[in-house]
Parts: sequence; structure tokens; C-alpha cells
Amino acid sequence: MTVGPIQLRDKVLRNLASQGEAGTSWLEALPSLLGRLEAEWSVKAGGLFPNATEAFVSEAVTANGQPVVLKIPIPGPMKAERERSLLQTASGRGYVRVLRHDANSGAMLLERLGPQLAMLCLPIEEQIKVICRTLQQAWMPIPPGARYPTGAEKALEMSSYISTAWSRLGRPCSEKVIEIALRFAEARRDAFDPSDSVLAHGDPHAWNTLLDPKTNQYKFVDPDGLFIERAHDLSISMREWSAALLAGDPVISGRKRCALLSRLTGVQQSAIWQWSFIERLVNGLRYTEVGPQENAAEFLAVVEAWAEVETIQTHPASMTSAMSPFGAKASSNSGAGDDRFAAQP
Repeated sequence: MTVGPIQLRDKVLRNLASQGEAGTSWLEALPSLLGRLEAEWSVKAGGLFPNATEAFVSEAVTANGQPVVLKIPIPGPMKAERERSLLQTASGRGYVRVLRHDANSGAMLLERLGPQLAMLCLPIEEQIKVICRTLQQAWMPIPPGARYPTGAEKALEMSSYISTAWSRLGRPCSEKVIEIALRFAEARRDAFDPSDSVLAHGDPHAWNTLLDPKTNQYKFVDPDGLFIERAHDLSISMREWSAALLAGDPVISGRKRCALLSRLTGVQQSAIWQWSFIERLVNGLRYTEVGPQENAAEFLAVVEAWAEVETIQTHPASMTSAMSPFGAKASSNSGAGDDRFAAQP
């Protein structure tokens, strides 16, 4: 084995710690597993990639000198199997290509791509255009018999987290923000339509978008794998680049960005906006929970500003309801001007 003492990133170690004994056992077995994979796949592992959170990810080179990537998921996260399944289904279209797979460990040998989009210093609007073009290559029908979390399940998962985390974390944002987010999550859950959903990435941000030097096109890595409406994948570009939104009026800037995403893809603005609100709040709460706190402050500052333009109405059965700034209930993936509703893989 060519990697000496394995120094995993802090986030990986924290995720391993949360797995208890299973995480400890995985870490102890990693050197021998790595040695076995190097021998069976005729590769030599090299330096670790710095941005991993739920896997050992290293550079590697094959016996004939081909640069590749070796990825070994940690135990626990169910995302790893979905990632492998989605990547193999995509077969290199819009996503990194899987070269080898080890069923016992979940390890994958992946093609080596070039730099991350986030590192290329392009203007935000240009990065969004790249991501939208790549998404339109990557979105695909769900294969017959395949099972991925649905848009309805994603919305329910996020609303459950919001409901419990807000109180547990000492109410770090206003009640109005919570009420709107829960109402939007209910709307997205109710709007889930299998005929209007795709097998989606789930977290297609600029760090997960890499240049393929062979084609000069971009490909995604690290999909979550969701069977969801396209609006959810697009909402990730609304969730990112907080500082740019806060540099001016977050509402005006947010609406402009939302309109751009809609114009580039034909997906209705209201559905993108609702998912964006939910995603921003969930990430703000998670950063409040695990840090860094300055990230949490930015996410929550934007979502508080967005909440100010929402209309809250007392609902007799529940707490409140909220309307999108783009009109009534949001609806579908087509018709860039108006209304309707899952994303990530």
C-alpha cells in the first residue's frame, strides 16, 4: 500500500465517530482494504482529496499510467449505494464514470476529472449557466424497478428536521421563517408527481461540478440520488453564494437569480423559490448545529430577508400558510413564467 498513515479530514472523522463501533472498525480495516483494492485493481493510491465528508477519496494511477480516483465510503450513510447506482445508470452522461466497483466495501474506481467549477473564478451567472447545461445532460428517467427517495419524502424529511432543530438550537431564526418553510415543504410534498420527476443529483453546486479535460464539458460528482422535480436541483444554485445576495438587496438579487434559472431551464420560478427557501433554512440550521457559525449567519440572514416579502395567513387547521412571491400555489417543471414542484440524488 502506498498511502502511509491515513489522515482523514475532520468531517470524515466526525461522521465516523457518529457511527460508533462500526466507524472505529472501518477505520482500523481501511489500510488492509486499501491494500487489497490496490492489488486487485492494479492501481497505486496517492494523495487524499481535501473535500471529502463521507468517504476516503484519493488520487490514484493505474498500472498503465492512467490517472483515476479511488473512493471508499464510510459505513452508515445510505447515500453511497444510491450514488453508485446512479453513476452506473448514467454511464458517464453528465456524471463521472465508474470504472470498477467492489460490492463488499462499496468502493469505486472513478475516472479522474479536472478542476472544480468553483475554482475557475468564473462570474456567478456563468457558473449557474454551466450547472444548468450540465443538469440538462444529467437529468434522466428513473430506471424501471429502481428505488430512490422521492420529492415527497425529501420535503417531509426537511420539514421534520426544521420542526425539531429550530427549538433544539434555541430558535436561531424567526418563527415567521419556520412557518413559511413548513408551508412550502407541505406544498412541495403535495406537488410531487412521478410523471413530472427525474432522477436528479440532489446537490449540484459548483464544488460538485468538474471540468472533463477530455471533452471540455462538465460532469457532476457526489450525487445524492433523488427522484424529484427539476426545481429542487435548481434550488441549490439559489442556496449558494450567500455573500453575493447579501451584498445588495437579497430579495431583488434572489428573484433575479431565480428568474435566470427558470429562463435557462424552463422550470417554473415558484417551485424553485419554495425549494430554495427550504434549502437555505435547513443549511442555516445545520451550520448553527455544527459550525462554522459565520456560515449559519449568512444563510439565515438571506432567508429572513426572503421571509419579509411572504404573506402569512392564519390557517384554521394548522398554524399558518404562506404564498410564494411569484403567485399562488407553485406547480410544475415546465412553463418558466409561473407555478408548481423533488432533486437531488
